Amino acid sequence: MSTLHASFLALALAFAGMAALAFAMDRHHRQLTGAPETPPARRRLLRCAGALLLAAAGIPCIWAWGATVGTVAWLGWLSAGALGAVGLVSAAPRVAAGAACAAALAAVLGLIQGVR
Repeated sequence: MSTLHASFLALALAFAGMAALAFAMDRHHRQLTGAPETPPARRRLLRCAGALLLAAAGIPCIWAWGATVGTVAWLGWLSAGALGAVGLVSAAPRVAAGAACAAALAAVLGLIQGVR
């Protein structure tokens, strides 16, 4: 796996994970759905999905750069994903939700392809 490919995968997974964590919060969930509060089951699902996506963002970094540099790169991509999620969730929550789903799907398919 090239470092460019790993970077795209890590950024997509980090963005999707941060967006999922944002939509687990009542304020952002209300912006997205109009519901006054997030149902507890959906909140748990979004938090678990967000945590798994953020953890999965470390996989391509470690594959491409090794454990030491990959961990630092992972932290950097988490920061970049958070910046993207903050900007898009606050400006256009529905677009952010769609982009996060598309990014997560594309990145998971990219990870599967990278395993082969």
